[in-house]
Amino acid sequence: MREWVINESSGYQGLVLQNCEQAQPGDGEIRLRIEAFALNWGDADLMIDNYSFSFPKFPARIGSECSGIVDAIGADVTGINIGDRMGIMPYFYYNRGVSADSVVVDAKYAVKAPEGLSGVENASIWMKYLTAYYPMVELGGVNAQSYVLVTAATGTAGTACIEVAKICGATVIATTRNERNVEFLKNAGADYVYVSKGSSRPLHEVLDEVTNGKGVNVIFDPVGGDMMLQYSPALAQDAKVFFYGFLTGKFPDIPFIDMFNTNTIFHPYSVFHYVEKPDQRAKGVAFINKGFENGLLSPGLDRVFSMEEYRDSWDYMRSERSGHGKVVIKTGYEP
Repeated sequence: MREWVINESSGYQGLVLQNCEQAQPGDGEIRLRIEAFALNWGDADLMIDNYSFSFPKFPARIGSECSGIVDAIGADVTGINIGDRMGIMPYFYYNRGVSADSVVVDAKYAVKAPEGLSGVENASIWMKYLTAYYPMVELGGVNAQSYVLVTAATGTAGTACIEVAKICGATVIATTRNERNVEFLKNAGADYVYVSKGSSRPLHEVLDEVTNGKGVNVIFDPVGGDMMLQYSPALAQDAKVFFYGFLTGKFPDIPFIDMFNTNTIFHPYSVFHYVEKPDQRAKGVAFINKGFENGLLSPGLDRVFSMEEYRDSWDYMRSERSGHGKVVIKTGYEP
């Protein structure tokens, strides 16, 4: 067995591939022979200790999002069989990361793959769609009367949010920096795409026009910096802002006056807290499974790397990519 680990909070450049022992599952746990695991920006932040949790010790593996085949089952596990293809949902994984050939995980975080998905495809769906599901459905109450703003929408969570919001019937406005992304975002379901680079009109003015002066009801925003100031004059009454990252490297400038005027809620959001709740976890999984059954959701892969290319895949993630979708590592295991 092999595993990629870091030995300090050094970032992905400090990743090391090494041999490891195969662990045995305890009560309530299962073991997966991993087929593939996905990259997520949160994991990059975690590797520099700048995330919603920290590694309690080193060496540490990275990531919770993977697909694998069950090859061992601990006591008190029901509904899961040897040979089942499972995905792992995002959770506070601490030192049980999936950047390896094998992982032991609490069975409550494992979910059977939707019918027809390969191992690589199954590794790419649970983080992005669960991240989008809770703000749109459970927390935001998005419906056919809602106007949803998705900033930095070409990210995998942003694109997933567009898809989930459209299932709910909303009108979706997406933002991007580059004109080349417009077609991709419209194909994902965006009703309107605002291109910030070179635009002669401020974002809030466009939002007022698209919403007929009603304003945006739910905002899905990972940007930070002055991004909120760009859309806050077009907030609807009782709007909800879900802030889940800071791509600018800065926490957001909060537009208090606009928020006072509209009774807006600013919600620092992490999907991990909702996966921890059994009822919320079940609702999210049911929604995603139904979306795949109805052909409304898709894996959305960008590029697949080999196990040995894990560090290279992070270089690719940080590059100016022309592709969109998940970057996935294939371990080489073929069931």
